[in-house]
Amino acid sequence: MKLLEVKGLSKNYLTKKQVICALENIDLVINENEFIVMVGPSGCGKSTILSIIGGLETKSNGEITFNKKDIKVGYMFQEDTLFPWLNVLDNCLLGLKISKSLNKENVEYVKHLLNKYGLSNFEKSYPRELSGGMRQRVALIRTLATKPDILLLDEPFSALDYQTRITVSNDVFKIIKEEKKTALMVTHDISEAVSIGDKVIVLSNRPSTVKNVYEIKMENKSTPSKNRSNEKFNYYYNLIWKDLDHYED
Repeated sequence: MKLLEVKGLSKNYLTKKQVICALENIDLVINENEFIVMVGPSGCGKSTILSIIGGLETKSNGEITFNKKDIKVGYMFQEDTLFPWLNVLDNCLLGLKISKSLNKENVEYVKHLLNKYGLSNFEKSYPRELSGGMRQRVALIRTLATKPDILLLDEPFSALDYQTRITVSNDVFKIIKEEKKTALMVTHDISEAVSIGDKVIVLSNRPSTVKNVYEIKMENKSTPSKNRSNEKFNYYYNLIWKDLDHYED
């Protein structure tokens, strides 16, 4: 079922000397429970699309339609943005407090998530006492606490070293799939996109347009780390690499 539709999305920035077109006629369709990944050249406007969908930035033209009433959007930034003076549980409850929806049921839901994903013994721990991967899991659970209909993830693994990045991508993928959430993620890493995404959207250089959309079809599709060794992985990787103008004849 279609959850989000973007038609003709454009974004212009005004400077003292000129109008800069960042996005031009972007069309996207995201279905429920899909994990969509966007890739594109640096500075092409990937994060701008997330910001517009999330209501953090205004669009210049186009339509954004959520096919569900009272849609809730969750946002994960590049950094985990945990407050160092709050323990794990209080960090996870922060969004509920801000939205004035903190109640016994929601607190129990958060504790259930912490327990389910291996963090129940760290409820009273502080961010400085956690590994980078654990911090990202806490950040995701904080986002899930408000029960969003769609998650927007802006390069959520970019601050991690390579080995931790692979492990955390498995964790985040597992949580999002098990909780049956819809996700739209931005990354500059082709391997990450192919190993995680149900679909990969490739954007062009600025002014950014949709260059291609690939449905990632792999037999025995599994976790992101295992998908990297799937026989179809290199096929999709090379297609996207070529799209991003890295290909040499």
